[in-house]
Amino acid sequence: MAHPVVHFELGCKDKEKTSAFYAKLFGWTIDSGPMGMIQTGSSEGIQGHIAVLGHEPHQFTHFYIQTEDVAESLKEVEAAGGKTVVPPVEIPTGTFAWFADVEGNTVGLWKPK
Repeated sequence: MAHPVVHFELGCKDKEKTSAFYAKLFGWTIDSGPMGMIQTGSSEGIQGHIAVLGHEPHQFTHFYIQTEDVAESLKEVEAAGGKTVVPPVEIPTGTFAWFADVEGNTVGLWKPK
């Protein structure tokens, strides 16, 4: 299976301020929901959202790699020297997890429903 990059996420403390910045800079429309989905106005590229977690880390940029089995991919990450940061979490649209690579970069895994 190919493992495409399918989503990005920008973390912040102030969603309204951050949304206004990106809207002004790039003309994006960001919805007002808790995970502000970004509409870039283009069918090109990947979609994303702006998130306020309410805890550390506040500022982050993650991308998500699609996989067939999030838990199995985390086992492969750990065997390769990375570590699980957030174990698999099911949400209405699929399952995600975060891992740290061998340099400490946090990356997301994603499996849609």
